[in-house]
Amino acid sequence: MTENSEKTEQKADSAHLSGKWYEAQAKSSHLERSRVSLATRLRSGSREAAAELVDMYYQQIYLYMRRLGHSSQVSEDLTQESFLQAWQHIRNLRSDKALTAWLYRIAGNVSRLYLRRHRGKETASIDSFGAGQASGDEQISDFDELERLKEAVGKLPAKLREAVVLHYMQHLTISEAAEAAGVKEGTLKSRLNRALTSLRREFC
Repeated sequence: MTENSEKTEQKADSAHLSGKWYEAQAKSSHLERSRVSLATRLRSGSREAAAELVDMYYQQIYLYMRRLGHSSQVSEDLTQESFLQAWQHIRNLRSDKALTAWLYRIAGNVSRLYLRRHRGKETASIDSFGAGQASGDEQISDFDELERLKEAVGKLPAKLREAVVLHYMQHLTISEAAEAAGVKEGTLKSRLNRALTSLRREFC
């Protein structure tokens, strides 16, 4: 291959990578604009926006409930209750960009209220811990390790488990996870550190 050909390929690769980067940025920007628009329409009372909210977040909130330890049926009920509560309190949404954390905070409150009312009646289970996170081969090869991790997370105190689920499993930022949990960022980080310390002991 000639020097000119190599330079041409390098430029093409660079252009391709740049194109991919700009494409990703455009998608991220579009998603952010979509959420902003959705939050604005929700506050105006749009039923269409309410349906979009459910379409966009139903699976996330359902998995959140499962990962907090609720059964599949209870998770479905609590997910529906979360969206009902969100619709009833939509005017409390402070800013457009806070939509995700705001919805998770409502879902967390719904979960905690249920647990208080049914204390001791439901066994913690996090069967959906790895849902959507790995391919079939990865799930098979890591099955034993995953089962140990699921069991260890399930044993964590509720507040620590909530922090782990929000940040590491639902992929919220520290800021969003803290907002969702209704605590300061420093408190959320402290809970994460305590949870990770506990999990490390399980795997030592």
